[in-house]
Amino acid sequence: MNKKGNSYPLAILSALGVLIVGLMFVNFLFEPINNARTDLNCASADTIHDGNKILCLVVDVTAPYFIISLFSIITGIVVARMTG
Repeated sequence: MNKKGNSYPLAILSALGVLIVGLMFVNFLFEPINNARTDLNCASADTIHDGNKILCLVVDVTAPYFIISLFSIITGIVVARMTG
C-alpha cells in the first residue's frame, strides 16, 4: 500500500481534532467580545463616533474571522496530507 492510502484517515482525524479544539475555543471568545461591545457602547447608535464604529465592526467580526481561519487550517492539514 502506498503512503497516500495511509495518510487519508490520519488527515481526516487530524482535521477533526483541530476542528473540535477550535470550536471549543470559540465559546471562550464570546465573553470578551461582549465585554468589548459593552465598553465601546456599540448598542446605542446615538453616542457612537466614527472611530468607535470601526472598532465595533472589528470586534463584531472577530468570531467569524476565527472560524474562517480555523476552516482554512483544517483544509490545509487535509490537503497537505493527501498530496504529500
